[in-house]
Amino acid sequence: MNVRARPFIPAALAVLIGCTAFTSVQADEVQVAVAANFTAPIQAIASDFEKDTGHKLIAAYGATGQFYTQIKNGAPFEVFLAADDTTPERLETEGDTVPGSRFTYAIGTLALWSAKEGYIDGTDKALLANQYTHLSIANPKAAPYGLAATQVLAKLDLTDKVKNKIVEGQNITQAYQFVSTGNAELGFVALSQIYKNGKVSDGSAWIVPEAMHDPIRQDAVILKKGENNPAAKALADYLKGPKATAIIKSYGYHL
Repeated sequence: MNVRARPFIPAALAVLIGCTAFTSVQADEVQVAVAANFTAPIQAIASDFEKDTGHKLIAAYGATGQFYTQIKNGAPFEVFLAADDTTPERLETEGDTVPGSRFTYAIGTLALWSAKEGYIDGTDKALLANQYTHLSIANPKAAPYGLAATQVLAKLDLTDKVKNKIVEGQNITQAYQFVSTGNAELGFVALSQIYKNGKVSDGSAWIVPEAMHDPIRQDAVILKKGENNPAAKALADYLKGPKATAIIKSYGYHL
């Protein structure tokens, strides 16, 4: 009786081949528009997301208002992590999102920050003293953190007193850079930019009480271009999971 021999494939190689085939079918990339304040957290999350799901996150960073315009003009983003809740809601109303996919992924905290140790004593004293040449904020028309900053200034009756001292960044990253490079003595930034592991990591700051401005509720949504991309749904689910939420909280956000 003749029995034809089958080619011998080592078990380890067979497993490798199987895994490779599985990965090539299952792994996808997802294009994500990320509000500038969330740069550091999403970079930390992206690493775990890729390890845990096999999907790759490709992020672009900027101001929420600018992303809205880009999305309306056909930019290839599949998921949008905004710095507010109104912009994703607007896109939802206008039919540019996957129905039912919008959710709050973080609630942001505003901080007044100086790169100089001891310049700010943990209160609004340095801001009220008005002994500075430049005060940095993000563009309030495009960046929710900038809008929150203007609300704080109004609350403290400083709007007119400091208007000639304001230097305006296109987004919260640029507002931070004005201070970090010494072009402004202090400025309003996202706490996440200066906060790690439960403390301010550099310079000095005043963490602005939430009652002084409208809540900075940050929503995520799957856009129409991501409707048929498994990686887009996987990312939305991952942001709600324990690993991602732990990272988000470590940067000073609330959930």
